[in-house]
Amino acid sequence: MAFPVDLRRCQVLGLAGTACLAAGGETAGALPVRELLSPSSVHAALGLVGVYFGVVLLIAAWALLGRLVRGPEPPSPRALMVVLAVWAAPLLLAPPLFSRDVYSYLAQGAMVDAHIDVYAHGPAQLGGPLADEVSPLWRHTGAPYGPVFLGVASVLSGLTRGELPAGLFGMRLVALLGVGLMAAALPRLARHSGADPAAALWLGALNPLVLLHLVAGAHNDAIMLGLLGLGLVAALGRWPLLGAVLVTLAALVKAPAVLGLAAVVVLQMRAGRSPARAVATTAVAAAATTVAATTLAGTGYGWIGALSTPVSPHNWALTSLLGRATRSLLERLGSDLAPLAVPVWHALGIVAAVAVVLAIWLRLRLRPVYALGLSLAAVAVLGPAIRPWYALWGLFLIAAAAPSTSVRHRVAAVTGVLALAALPSGGAADAGQLVLAVSGGVLAVVVLWQAHQAELAPASGRTA
Repeated sequence: MAFPVDLRRCQVLGLAGTACLAAGGETAGALPVRELLSPSSVHAALGLVGVYFGVVLLIAAWALLGRLVRGPEPPSPRALMVVLAVWAAPLLLAPPLFSRDVYSYLAQGAMVDAHIDVYAHGPAQLGGPLADEVSPLWRHTGAPYGPVFLGVASVLSGLTRGELPAGLFGMRLVALLGVGLMAAALPRLARHSGADPAAALWLGALNPLVLLHLVAGAHNDAIMLGLLGLGLVAALGRWPLLGAVLVTLAALVKAPAVLGLAAVVVLQMRAGRSPARAVATTAVAAAATTVAATTLAGTGYGWIGALSTPVSPHNWALTSLLGRATRSLLERLGSDLAPLAVPVWHALGIVAAVAVVLAIWLRLRLRPVYALGLSLAAVAVLGPAIRPWYALWGLFLIAAAAPSTSVRHRVAAVTGVLALAALPSGGAADAGQLVLAVSGGVLAVVVLWQAHQAELAPASGRTA
């Protein structure tokens, strides 16, 4: 007998999951340094178990909601928006989870506010409590973000006067704004692409990765994707220049969104503009927006050079893994080429990404939203750095324009795996933490199974 599914059940189960996430994060999350607990402490251990218990509940709620969306009476996009708001609510005041990047954002915003060149210096130049919160690896590294995001971070720094709790809450509100824009854009993009708006919202906005990393982690990828989605919606309508402006603003948050300008050009061509005119108008709009945004932010053009900001030496991107394996082999062979292994693999990855993106657009140029989603996925996979939330770059648009249910199923399976791929503290896992995380997940599976059996028992009695 199938597990009964209704919207309220999904809503409550997901709410329980995010509530457990928020509660566990109080002791196991990416806390301010003065509040950090030893991973071996009882409170931190219970928090870690609670977080993974919540993650599995959230994944289960999302999977059940997917069954409902594919059923004979799917919920409306408006009802799904309500579910998203309910699931996100407990995370609003939770500590940062799964990454310490939000502390870097706050420190970089304070640097811009203090007129320190954020591209030439790392947060160590700022000094003080905010710089102490930044991971040691990034304290001496320039910002890899564009002037639009740094301008927002600077305004937030001025409003909160460097107060950490207010700054964290402000960054989460910015991320929630981005998620709201994503959710607003998805149904429109789906209708244009001939896809189901409810299915697009389920995969692209209610996705566990969105809640875990864009909301709980307060990553600036949320505002990048929100602006990108809004720009594509504008370009689909009667405002292609506005679309180019919004997509450029997204790229001035994080650079990968610049690929969206290709979609804007194609959409203009499909509306009847000549290729030359489409390229020219898009280029002029993008250039003017870049100059205006950079001038208003006051950061200068150092962001262009910052695109080569070094990545973590232990990054698990495909090209980084291959580079480290090659370097290890060359070191054992006594070769002087060993130090070149990682840079060469990174360069090969970039070349491969360019080739894949060109192939995608040559084949799918008549489906620009889907082509853009696949292109961003290729950039994430073949780039020199990857994090679980990078998967959302492509997933957001694939959710809106995937040509078949099977594509969505494969993307959803990847989501489920990636949702379990990071510790709530944002640090590397040791054996003990892995055991605790697995224990929390297994406990959630046991609870779900018992609930399932309890549902079946009365039904079996009535049948008998």
